[in-house]
Amino acid sequence: MPLSHPDAPASVDPTVLLAVDRLHKKFAGKTILDAVSLDIRRGETAVLIGPSGSGKTTFLRCLNFLETPDGGTIHLGGERIGSNAGEPAVSEPTLARQRRRFGFVFQRFNLFAHLSALDNVSCGPYRVLGLSRDAARQRAAAALEQVHLAAHADKRPSQLSGGQQQRVAIARALAMQPEVLLFDEPTSALDPELVREVLDVMRDLASARMTMLVVTHEMSFARQVAHRVVFMDGGNIVETGSPDQIFGAPREQRTRRFLQHLQA
Repeated sequence: MPLSHPDAPASVDPTVLLAVDRLHKKFAGKTILDAVSLDIRRGETAVLIGPSGSGKTTFLRCLNFLETPDGGTIHLGGERIGSNAGEPAVSEPTLARQRRRFGFVFQRFNLFAHLSALDNVSCGPYRVLGLSRDAARQRAAAALEQVHLAAHADKRPSQLSGGQQQRVAIARALAMQPEVLLFDEPTSALDPELVREVLDVMRDLASARMTMLVVTHEMSFARQVAHRVVFMDGGNIVETGSPDQIFGAPREQRTRRFLQHLQA
């Protein structure tokens, strides 16, 4: 169980896994995130949509401290994650342990070209979690089975399609057994015919109640799979709601403009 943190909120909703409160981030004096707050419940699939440059990717990267926030707090299961710029830094071992509670799937697959799919997935459990080589490979094999790639375990990335490589990347994240999965445009680097196989895996994970926060331009995925859709623009969360509400009756003019632009 995660340790309680002295900065944890006095009252914590047990259904909320990830609680983000007033997150700020600037680059070169420009505000990228402006007091962004969002709660993600256990087992929820939340989809972030919005125009390019709205802060979606920066938001994800701040959650597990690939970028250091300038202000605000992030709690995962009641434990505060990391520390902001200007605050006393948490120790590197503590931050490394906290980062392992998140899985991150990037736009690019970032696989080791010289390793098989199985070894790409097993290296994290072996080198980072300290599992034995056999235990790590067993966990990797189970993760590849979960993304429907058991038959391709011995292939290197160059022998796999882009969609298969991205599914290996998802398996790599799953093998670390994170509490929440973060997806940053996981299909944007794929040819259109390969997108569906990745989205199908993500649908399976959502059905299995994996907690996921997904940045995507795949509106059909958001409509069909998301429990909640979050619209961001200008470094702010403009509105959140069910897929039916956001796509069928958005309250905010900025949301309506964005969706109309997609349909044009």
